[in-house]
Amino acid sequence: MAVKILYSFFARPQNDDVLTESDSRTQTPPSAANVRISNPILSRAEAAIKRSQDYLFSIQKPEGYWVGELIVDSTITSDMVAYHHWDGSVDKEWERKAVNHLFSMQQPDGGWNIYYGGPAEVNATIKAYLALKLAGVSVTDPRMLRAREVALHLGGVPRMNTFSKLMLALIGLYPWEYVPTIPSEVLFLGKWFHVNFWDMSNWSRGMIVPLAIINHFKPTRPVKVTLDELYPQGMHERDLALAPDPERISLRNFFLWLDRLHKLAEWFAEHNIHPFRKIALKKCEKWMLERFEGSDGLAAIFPAMLNSIIAMKALGYKNDNPILQREWKELKRLQHEEKDSVRIEPCFSPVWDTAIVLICMRESGVPEDHPMMKKCAEWLMDMEIRFAGDWIHKNPAKVEPSGWVFEYANRWNPDVDDTAMVLLALRQVKTDDPKKRDECFQRGLKWMMTFQCKDGGWAAFDKDCTKNILEKVPFADHNAMLDPECADITARILELLGYEGWNNNDPQIQRGLEFIRNTQEADGSWYGRWGVNYIYGTWQVLRGMRALNWNMGEEWLQRGRAWLESVQHEDGGWGERCNTYDDPVFKGQGPSTASQTAWAVMGLCAFDDPENPVLKRGIDYLARMQNADGSWTEHETTGTGFPKVFYLKYDMYRNAWPLLALATYKQICERAMPKNGK
Repeated sequence: MAVKILYSFFARPQNDDVLTESDSRTQTPPSAANVRISNPILSRAEAAIKRSQDYLFSIQKPEGYWVGELIVDSTITSDMVAYHHWDGSVDKEWERKAVNHLFSMQQPDGGWNIYYGGPAEVNATIKAYLALKLAGVSVTDPRMLRAREVALHLGGVPRMNTFSKLMLALIGLYPWEYVPTIPSEVLFLGKWFHVNFWDMSNWSRGMIVPLAIINHFKPTRPVKVTLDELYPQGMHERDLALAPDPERISLRNFFLWLDRLHKLAEWFAEHNIHPFRKIALKKCEKWMLERFEGSDGLAAIFPAMLNSIIAMKALGYKNDNPILQREWKELKRLQHEEKDSVRIEPCFSPVWDTAIVLICMRESGVPEDHPMMKKCAEWLMDMEIRFAGDWIHKNPAKVEPSGWVFEYANRWNPDVDDTAMVLLALRQVKTDDPKKRDECFQRGLKWMMTFQCKDGGWAAFDKDCTKNILEKVPFADHNAMLDPECADITARILELLGYEGWNNNDPQIQRGLEFIRNTQEADGSWYGRWGVNYIYGTWQVLRGMRALNWNMGEEWLQRGRAWLESVQHEDGGWGERCNTYDDPVFKGQGPSTASQTAWAVMGLCAFDDPENPVLKRGIDYLARMQNADGSWTEHETTGTGFPKVFYLKYDMYRNAWPLLALATYKQICERAMPKNGK
């Protein structure tokens, strides 16, 4: 308690316009009549809300939706450079721009990282080094010399993951015999088998099927450069082969033995004496081509799309084939080519961004019948997927198909997280056809509720996709084979159910609550699977519980509140970097950001205490850091793709979440005021 009191005193801003002398965590909440008097910061929040609304309206698309750029690390651009050299389709002007982009992302130590402010990472560093070398940058260039030193320090090529090694094998820079096999027969493993194709995560399936085709044909097209200098001990088997588990009997050793068996089968396949390979390849090709339909490329994400193009060419598709041309067109759409640089998005996020901004606008006071709100709602309803996609393999419940996706078009893969966010948005608007809106909402809600997993939580795409044995498969080193239930998605669904007036004794809510309780960390926080990280998870849980009208005074929720308060920075904001996925010791550390401060503010707002000085400092931070045009500036990476492997900076986050936080704060202030407003 003494530490908390000292923290509150020394962290207190000295500006009397921000906090008053009466502010103290030990005093009782002020009377409603004095809230506006003792909280002058509210007027600043209201002004910030208006500026933010105006800004967001200014960037709304004519069709009614919003979409921000997804900003990622350098690896996608590096992969495209390597692809063009494999394909023999190098455009020197495009490549010049790619080189500029890669050098712009090089860190002072010479390496490349996978999130803003993070350390050099082996895959990103070697991919960038290779791309620059392919583009003709001299290895004696000081920037390349620094990159080489970092790459070797990180372990060199042998420490890269399987998917990176496979790309190197395609251009003759890594021996295929040491690339873990991805057998095309994997599609034969149906639900009758304990671990089967459908137990893999949605995104892994989209990447692995074309890779299985590539793995069979091994369409190597050697380039004129080498990476010999990035093999610390030379190309020796002791460094190239996957290391076995020290324990003789282990799942890893079993799968390594199985991989050797697959290698033998590959030899038979290469000599046309593999009994099932032709059938398996046809099955993979059919699966892949089917999923082009109704989608912006395979799975609508860059890795699967690029893999599918390579796979089609390995299968013999020519450049003038209309299917191949369409896939290439979708891949090119992801590229932002400017005068002197080119960068690439991993996918588009219009549905996700639109749902979030619609919620923010409505919660901040934009009328439900505002023409642009209605137009936005109509656009979202038109994006509903009324198709039984791949989700039916893990969730055979008899439910009318529904759901929403992240991207513009990805009909095979509607997901729970986007659906929950869209439903939170649709419930807040009026449309010219209320019956259509209500039917759409109820259909989506019923569909989403069938995805509750055995332990009570909800995952992103599939149901009970959590067989840990898959993480032992040799090619599963991208940390994305599973689709685990998580507190952030589960809490968002509970938030929706709370707003919809579901009884807290409902069995599904009770199971969800049990999952939330079971996943709380010892310090009171929650892990955030899809946002960085513990601030994200803790905010969503607290907001969800408040929506259920739960008793926020319960000890376990107070511990969540105390954790958020304990990690506020001196500037009044909150921040956390992606290194928390590597080691939780870094929880709550990192430069303050607008998006993460907004999450923390909303978490504290769940306790309906507008006079909480920690909360007020957070509001002050958001108002103070807002730009004149109503936007916020943010450099940090606060979104998560695959923990420890791939992260996302959602450019819309910096401008949407602060508006919702300010609006939520305004709401709790208004609730604390007398009914007559005096």
